[in-house]
Formats: sequence, C-alpha cells, structure tokens
Amino acid sequence: MAPPVYVVVLAYGGQEWLEAFLPALLRTDYPDLTIWVIDNGSSPEIATWVRRHFPTVRVLRYEKNEGYAGGYQRFFAEYGRDVPYMAILNSDVEVTPNWLAPLVARLEKCPRVAAVQPKILAWRDRAFFEYAGAAGGLIDAWGYPTCYGRGEKDTGQYNQPAQIFWASGAAFIFRTQAVSDTLGGILFKTHYFMHMEEIDLCWRLQRAGWEIAYEPQSVVFHVGGASLAQGHPRKVYYNFRNSLYLLWENLPKSERWWRVLWRMLLDLPAAFYLLLKGGYLHFWAVVQAHQDFWRYRRKPPASTSLPDVSYASLRGRLPKPQFFMKRPYRIQPLRCGEK
Repeated sequence: MAPPVYVVVLAYGGQEWLEAFLPALLRTDYPDLTIWVIDNGSSPEIATWVRRHFPTVRVLRYEKNEGYAGGYQRFFAEYGRDVPYMAILNSDVEVTPNWLAPLVARLEKCPRVAAVQPKILAWRDRAFFEYAGAAGGLIDAWGYPTCYGRGEKDTGQYNQPAQIFWASGAAFIFRTQAVSDTLGGILFKTHYFMHMEEIDLCWRLQRAGWEIAYEPQSVVFHVGGASLAQGHPRKVYYNFRNSLYLLWENLPKSERWWRVLWRMLLDLPAAFYLLLKGGYLHFWAVVQAHQDFWRYRRKPPASTSLPDVSYASLRGRLPKPQFFMKRPYRIQPLRCGEK
C-alpha cells in the first residue's frame, strides 16, 4: 500500500502558473495524494479562484504574506504530522505523471534519507538543467551553493541516484518525522523569509544524522523566477544575507568566525561585479545584506540544539571553490542502506 503524501504549493500571486500547471499536478499517477494550494497573502486573493476551478484541491488562505519560509513553516506546524511524507512544489513547476512515485520509493527504501529531490529541467528549454536545483544541490569550499548540472545540457551524465548537500525548494519531498522529531518541528526558519531556507533545512538534517538524496527517475520542469526574477536586487539581498545566516547557524563554533569573515571578504569582488553589471542597487543589496547580518548576529533567534559537524566532513561539499572545479561534477553515490 502506498503511503499517503501531501503535495503543497505555496502561491503569492502567480495565478497564471497555477492555471497552467495545476492540471498536470492533478494527473499525478499516485494512489494516495492530497494536493494543497496556499494563497500566501496574494492581492488580489487567488484562493477563491482555485476553489472554483480546481474543486478537488484543498485550499488555505493566509491573509499576510509570510514569505516562502513562513508560509510553509505555518502549514507544517498545523498539518505536518498528518502524513509520513510531504512534497513542496513551486507554483511554476510542471510535473510529469510519474514524478512522485520514485521519490516516495527512494524514501521507503532508504530509512536514513530525510529529503529527496527530482531531476529539475528547464521549462523553456527541456534539454537543459534548470538553474535552481538541477540534479541536486552542492556547496563549495566557501559556502557558495551550486548544483550538479547547473548550466549543462542533460545528456544522462546525472542519471544515477546521488548523495547531495541540499534539495531544491522548487521541488522536493521530505520525511515529516525527521523534521518533527529531530528538528523540533522547524521546517524552515521564518527569519530567512525567502531563499536559502531549504539549504539550511538540509544542513540541519545532516547534522541530525540524516541524508539528502537526488532521484533521477523523477523529472519536473521549472520556469524559475516566479517570485523574484534572477538578478533582482531583492533576490541578491536575500541570497547574500541568508548565506551568512546559513554559515553562522550551522558551522561549529571553532570554524564559525573565520569562515564567515573569509566569506564576507569573498563577497566584495562579487559586489563590485554586480555594480558593473547591474548597477548601484545590486551593489547596495550586498552591502545591506552584510549590515543586516551584523544586526542579526547580536541577537540571533533561538534554535534547536544539534550536534556540531565539521565543514570538511559534510557530504555534498565540493573540495574546492566551484570556480576551479571541472564539470560535470563527479557523482557522490548514495550510501543509505536499502530495506
């Protein structure tokens, strides 16, 4: 018997994407599936429209935009214990009929895997991997995230299940018990608001002894940039600020200060590059991100205590800065014991 699964789509506007992609999601070939759409403070609201056009979908309306992190955290706190597995899906993702079953099968076979990501291809050019997630998330020697397959054509080079560092927030499934029991019920930290919260989640899961996996038998197509376009100054701000949150909150105390300070120095060339490429607003986004990190550091939010894990021992970590690594990256095979 197939275990029950919730698939949750958080939407802030984007009715056009729901209209385009919800029909495909409803055609998912899985016997025990409940689809939820959360209207995350959209103005005008879209909850009524979803109820009217997709009556089999369960709909929630949050009056305030709580961000990607806050919206999903609120849902998990209210409904996360109802099912063993919960999948998160961006509103601008088109699924294939058999996308869900291989992800569930991987979780069922591998009891130490807490989250699984599908192969994420570009919706506009389906021969290529999409930027946000691609064939599974990695992190480099200085904390900059990257992915297997980012910018590459899909020629089958990532057709093996892999151990990854993070699963893309565009599309992944996770074991609800792992979050409830070992992370104190914190799926995403609300102070991230948007961007990098899924990397923080996966880092915390690894610190708690879980593994993160990529499953290539599952395929989805991602448009990308539905919330904020790539290169938007606010996106730059959240990425740089939350990267510092990520390192500060997850590195062991013995590594925290020097790695964060080096990372801030490495951000400076990136800031001047953005100044030349995108203008003053992009440069200022990096400056503001650093300023806000220092304010946050004085009184960081309380968090669940987890074991320290040295950066060098992390799975899915590239041994060098990604700039110096040859592609395609060498796959890190799954090490989970199968049932």
